[in-house]
Amino acid sequence: MKRALISVSDKSNIVEFATRLVANGFEIISTGGTFKMLKSAGIAAIEIDEVTKFPECFEGRVKTLNPYVHGGILHRRDKQSHLDQAKELGVEAIDLVCVNLYPFKETIEKTDDFEDIIENIDIGGPAMVRSAAKNFDSVMIVTDVSDYSLVLNALENDANTVEFRRDLMIKAYEHTAAYDSMIANYMNSRFNKGFGAKQFIVGSKVMDTRYGENPHQNGALYEFDTYFSKNFTTLKGEASFNNLNDINGAVKIAAGFGDEGAVCISKHGNPCGFAIRENLTEAYTEALKCDPVSAFGGVVAVNGVVDVELAEKMNEIFLEVVIAGRITPEAQEVFAKKKRIKLFEYGADRIVLSNDTKDFKHIDGGFVFQDADIVSPDEVKNSELKTERVASEQELKDAAIAWKVASLTKSNSVVYVKNSVMVAVGMGMTSRVDAAQCALKKAKDMGLDVTGAALASEAFFPFRDSIDAAAEAGVKTVIQPGGSIRDEEIIDAANEHGMALYFSGIRHFLH
Repeated sequence: MKRALISVSDKSNIVEFATRLVANGFEIISTGGTFKMLKSAGIAAIEIDEVTKFPECFEGRVKTLNPYVHGGILHRRDKQSHLDQAKELGVEAIDLVCVNLYPFKETIEKTDDFEDIIENIDIGGPAMVRSAAKNFDSVMIVTDVSDYSLVLNALENDANTVEFRRDLMIKAYEHTAAYDSMIANYMNSRFNKGFGAKQFIVGSKVMDTRYGENPHQNGALYEFDTYFSKNFTTLKGEASFNNLNDINGAVKIAAGFGDEGAVCISKHGNPCGFAIRENLTEAYTEALKCDPVSAFGGVVAVNGVVDVELAEKMNEIFLEVVIAGRITPEAQEVFAKKKRIKLFEYGADRIVLSNDTKDFKHIDGGFVFQDADIVSPDEVKNSELKTERVASEQELKDAAIAWKVASLTKSNSVVYVKNSVMVAVGMGMTSRVDAAQCALKKAKDMGLDVTGAALASEAFFPFRDSIDAAAEAGVKTVIQPGGSIRDEEIIDAANEHGMALYFSGIRHFLH
């Protein structure tokens, strides 16, 4: 008779799974709470200490760490010497191991009690998983509740092949690797400020992309926890690698102002249009004015619900991606006329951000890892006035918008905002002077009046020439971090031009 060892923390569907295993000729061995559940369901399970010939001890810390368990899992069925030794030692084969691990993640989410956290670090479970995975040539290792039906199908339809068991093996080692990574990261977070000797970045695959940045590259989307699986829905088209990068930049800006109705138009990860209005169609119309040329083939992120009116307005030009809190079925019908447009939503009235606390970037030979940059909602409010002139209430609101957008735009960047609408932007330049002048040149080309706008620079202005150019264009309020050796020169220039100048004291490079 074949034997299955079942020991699970997540007991979803375990009774049904065990019942079917018994029907397929398996004898069930089990532990602790799993054993009690199976017995109460009428399944003739064998308790683990009958196999180990040793009682569970130390409050359950030791129960499966035993040669009768690991010998039963690990001995090779294709080597006569192993079979002979198993018989000599009285070790009976275990042909299927179904284990999922102590709920460490759930524990650290609900408590800071370190003793409770330590007790929810699984030891015997990972050991059994790794043993069974190592001997996948003979043993099925099941770590995922969603795989129960696949395993039963393989058993019942002569599909329990070595290739099938190999796939289970890979999944098992992913399972234990992710589990140990989570524990190591937590301990480093608790004791080493999150920056230990090792850093583990673990994601779960959501989907393949058609290709990477270019057709000769492979690509895929991975998620932390279940962020994309729970929130991100494809309504039309297929998200490419580049789409996902561009979407990331656009939604962070659009959703960066709480519940306000914001629209961000993005191209290659940088904003080329932004506006806040109660009416989202108005917001989109105003955002489009900033740079309609770049908006062609761009990404539009809407922090709200796209209705028919807004969809019809968007359909006037070619857009590659529209992503929103929701897109109504009627609006989707409007977009159906456009073959190439891609539609995505979060299934909520607003965009749902994951608000990751860490950030990383690949560099040749490794990666750099950091705390995520977060712009406090009060950074402009708490900024220090450096000039005689004080900004008006609207100018301060515009400065706060410009500051947030600049912090989410590739450096060097400057952003001009007027009446809650971005009217000029310069980004990704090697010179901050070039960024400021490029923004004003484009605004002029688009026929946009920046008179009275607020200007934000995510890092300090090293020279007064950008202040002079902004003043000539009619800017009345500037927000920047300060910190240059020429700060006094910048302050003097602002006072000369009758501008309000604020220093936030915080830099927001985005490289």
